[in-house]
Amino acid sequence: MILIAYSSKDVAGTNIAKQVLHHFPFAKTDKVFQDTPVYFAQVKGKNINLVTLKDETVYAQDLPAHFSNAELVVFLSRHSSQSGKPTLSVHVPGNFGNAELGGFPRQVSVAPAKAMRDALKTLAQLRIELNLEYEVSYECTHHGPSLNVPTMFVELGSSPLQWSDFRAAEAVGRAAINAIADFGFSEEKAVLGIGGTHYNQRFTKMALKNEAIFGHMIPKYAVAEFDAEILRHCMERTLETVTSAIIDWKGVKGDDKYRLLKVLGDVGLPFEKV
Repeated sequence: MILIAYSSKDVAGTNIAKQVLHHFPFAKTDKVFQDTPVYFAQVKGKNINLVTLKDETVYAQDLPAHFSNAELVVFLSRHSSQSGKPTLSVHVPGNFGNAELGGFPRQVSVAPAKAMRDALKTLAQLRIELNLEYEVSYECTHHGPSLNVPTMFVELGSSPLQWSDFRAAEAVGRAAINAIADFGFSEEKAVLGIGGTHYNQRFTKMALKNEAIFGHMIPKYAVAEFDAEILRHCMERTLETVTSAIIDWKGVKGDDKYRLLKVLGDVGLPFEKV
């Protein structure tokens, strides 16, 4: 079973969920979760439940305990930034350092690399198809929850103006469902992305060109907390097999470069500088 979740406190998440219910064959069931009906649909043989959360999605740490057979969790969510730049994005939740916004310290969720790439590519296609003036991007791994099942956020941002954009909400909802419909075992090999900004356009372009599928992405600001333990953790917490790392070399601080290469060498993970 695949689980889609959004928060009733989240305008964007609510609007995305409305688009999912409108465009796909979901039906209300007699089940209730947190006082709200659970919706169900079957898409390409995938059983999908859609649930509403009372609290913000970043604090949904106990969600899998209520749906123990969930193979994948997809959160529909707003994205916020000070710039307010219109953005359609995909990322894994988790924390490389302290748990400042949900989840656990130094624990990340399991990254569904192929599903994220599939969602990213659909967002890029629908941006053109629906004539959306939005940037499509991977985001680096950040915030909670830290779940033991494959988990991704598909987001609409970055300000209240975009959160109420129903065409953009449709793009996010369709991207989520398309990724879910093709979810399953994949022999594709994943890579870790290291360095660069929170919205790494270099990694995004590589994925859109089918040059790599990224699991966890560690931005420049988090490299200082990067060590062998976190590296192994990110590799283990990726659904697909991680065979290498791709380093945005100019996007790593000079003081961090030697230590980063030493950590990769100690773990024995091959890498490529781009």
